[in-house]
Amino acid sequence: MTIEILLFDGFDDLDAFGPFEVFRTAGRDTRYVTVEPVERVTSSHGTTVVPHGVLGDPDLLVIPGGGWSDRAAGGAYLEAQRGVIGAKLVERHAAGRRIASVCTGAMLLAEAGLLTGRRAITHHTAIEDLRAAGADVAEDARYVDEGDIVTAGGVTSGIDMALYLLGDDADAVRREIEWPAEPRPAGSFR
Repeated sequence: MTIEILLFDGFDDLDAFGPFEVFRTAGRDTRYVTVEPVERVTSSHGTTVVPHGVLGDPDLLVIPGGGWSDRAAGGAYLEAQRGVIGAKLVERHAAGRRIASVCTGAMLLAEAGLLTGRRAITHHTAIEDLRAAGADVAEDARYVDEGDIVTAGGVTSGIDMALYLLGDDADAVRREIEWPAEPRPAGSFR
């Protein structure tokens, strides 16, 4: 299984880094890519990433979010307006490839028309935008699997989604990254 995580200026760090770590820990062929050739990409928190290359033909394409609700210079909102990523998402979907999104990455899918009439989730600040784009919002879901498209809610839900997508291999990765199957109760400190 090949996995590509599509980066753009203003992506949210953990939306991309969390799933990357999960998939790489499981030994999956996972790469950071961009839609057009660039030397580096800068995250919403200022991390600079040198991508492995441009979007190819992965079995799974992961779309992070970032910059949707604050309409920052860069991020998912600007990319939705540009339309280049949206066109590639439509192309990948038409080719029968599975697509996953984390956080407001779902809005790039929604703006491309891929979530109309489908169950989906995004970051809580973009729920109304997702609904307005025609998605059937599953408000309390951490992630939603619609078969060919999987969406994950807020930032850390991308880790849960990646573990879910690993299937039988998830338990070993969960132990390695010390991610609980169920939330642990808060500890007490003295």
